[in-house]
Amino acid sequence: MAGCVSRKEPAVPLTHLPQIEVIPCKICGDKSSGIHYGVITCEGCKGFFRRSQQNNAMYSCSRQRNCLIDRTNRNRCQHCRLQKCLALGMSRDAVKFGRMSKKQRDSLYAEVQRHQQLAQEPEEAAEDSGCSRSYGSMGSNTTLSNLDDITTLPDGLLFDLPLTPGEAAEYCTLELLESGASSGTSSAVSSSSSNQSSPEPSILDIVEAGCVKHEYQLLPEPSLLTHTLLGALSDDCSLLDIERVNQNVVKSHLETCQYSTEELKRLTWNVYTPEETQSFQLKSAEWMWQQCAMHITNAIQYVVEFAKRISGFMDLCQNDQIILLKAGCLEVLLIRMCRAYNSTNNTMFFDGKFASPQLFKALGCDDLVNAIFEFAKSLCRLQLSDEEMALFSAAILLSPDRLWLTESQQVQKLQEKVYLALQHSLHMGGGGQEKLDKMASKLPQMKSICNLHIDKLEFFRLVHPETAYSFPPLYREVFGSEINFPDSTDS
Repeated sequence: MAGCVSRKEPAVPLTHLPQIEVIPCKICGDKSSGIHYGVITCEGCKGFFRRSQQNNAMYSCSRQRNCLIDRTNRNRCQHCRLQKCLALGMSRDAVKFGRMSKKQRDSLYAEVQRHQQLAQEPEEAAEDSGCSRSYGSMGSNTTLSNLDDITTLPDGLLFDLPLTPGEAAEYCTLELLESGASSGTSSAVSSSSSNQSSPEPSILDIVEAGCVKHEYQLLPEPSLLTHTLLGALSDDCSLLDIERVNQNVVKSHLETCQYSTEELKRLTWNVYTPEETQSFQLKSAEWMWQQCAMHITNAIQYVVEFAKRISGFMDLCQNDQIILLKAGCLEVLLIRMCRAYNSTNNTMFFDGKFASPQLFKALGCDDLVNAIFEFAKSLCRLQLSDEEMALFSAAILLSPDRLWLTESQQVQKLQEKVYLALQHSLHMGGGGQEKLDKMASKLPQMKSICNLHIDKLEFFRLVHPETAYSFPPLYREVFGSEINFPDSTDS
């Protein structure tokens, strides 16, 4: 619901990705799902390596430190499994969004081709007996796409690849890597109805962020708003610089809002009737989660566009761009959400009309819904202007304390400029330190909602794995920890 408003959708071109699932997991030989931490692995080995790095685990081997690691016994010795992961090149550094050289692409192409040729022989025999061949993961009947896709990969391809061949057509890069924020508003944000489908951009399975249980969890005390109040400006940051930052961030915010303030005001009393609300309540949990996931995914795309237009963001390394977006997008959505909240009747804009908390009952997480509405109510009390909301969002997005940033000092410099612009804006508007303190006090509440959302998503995934896997790729990658195939295991 943080991204309930859905009207326009950024036009993002598709990028074809190779189908490498024919290559077995390099660690255990099971079916692979993509390049994870720099190596082609299955979901199980990806999850094992992630947890080992999260926990800084120290494993020991009860044998001779040369245990065989394959699909059947990969769980018997964690020490040897981790050593094999490291020996084959898995590392946290490989998580970074690096460039795939022509040599790497050619090597990958050749390896896929070899495995296809090996698979070709039994396939030909099957065809002779009237059987058809299809490649897919766990029941997918989508045929393997043309290998020529590999030869056309851009140098800046993000590393992790789709889990199924059928998803390749849905995936595309974030456009963070090759395209800057120079694309005009008309091309970057196109008008379309809320029910019109469009390809979602994919951040890919690098930063399993959000909150609890993820590699890039939020810190208990974000660095935002912890600087000293408008002291002496540094030599390289004048009032003119602050004004430029202000104009850039506010312009970026206004250009990437799904609805203008005027449009929302005009629709204020377009509220779901009791009968319409009841019809939503009678929907299945799966259907309601799917609807909300689609709306949130659409809203995330606007946060991506907002970030790309912030001066200096595109100059950060690719790894840091992704980390900042994945770790901060829901917080930005929570801030933006207050624009779509009507405090008069405690309703929020959702799919064309304003909805009460009761409309979302089918989700089965009343505590999360109520927390979101309460946050919107409390943030609306601050009466933030568009300027203050824009700068607040940018300052949160540019948090230098996100885990695994490679250039945190560069991020901090950007945040400090935005923070100074926010302070200056509040000072000129008469809000000053008191309003700044109230804004800062919302950070723990936002983090709590982020954590609760992840907890609810994890529970839903366990109960309804097939539906969770059908969520938009962008949603799954921003918020999902290990959303695997319904009949797969993360062992």
